[in-house]
Amino acid sequence: MTPLASKPDLDVMKQVNRQFVTGVTVVTAMDGETPRGLAVNAFSSISLDPATVMVCVQRTSSTHDCLFSASHLAINILSTDQLDVVGTFASKATDKFEKVEWEGGPFGSPLIARSSAQMEVEIRERLQASTHTVFICRVVHATVCERPPMVYSAGKFFDGGALAPLG
Repeated sequence: MTPLASKPDLDVMKQVNRQFVTGVTVVTAMDGETPRGLAVNAFSSISLDPATVMVCVQRTSSTHDCLFSASHLAINILSTDQLDVVGTFASKATDKFEKVEWEGGPFGSPLIARSSAQMEVEIRERLQASTHTVFICRVVHATVCERPPMVYSAGKFFDGGALAPLG
């Protein structure tokens, strides 16, 4: 007899998630003439050929509806010198782009200056997963620079370029 699955304790799940190191991204899109964005750590590569990625956004986010209706969005992988940017985009600020340098990508999505890497993607699928929407996207433009990436673990930000190799 198989035991019934129980719902894990929320505090335990938070502790489990803190053990996983993630990159730090800001996902952006245009809402008409207005740029919108939010900090997201639920991002992953799915495939290199064709270049396909996914990003998950909570449906209650003030940026969600803009992303959901967009055809393209940008994923800005933040660098170690962008603590100011992650603080802004993790906030509920009305105009998150007020003090952020950016330019439109080939398809118009906001690409944030000083990022370690940037992608503009075409949204291919929108999957509803409990409280979030999973956006499955095809990469249509990508750039990378020498700035080391910012990483996040256990509630703190770290220099992704200074990680010590094992073995």
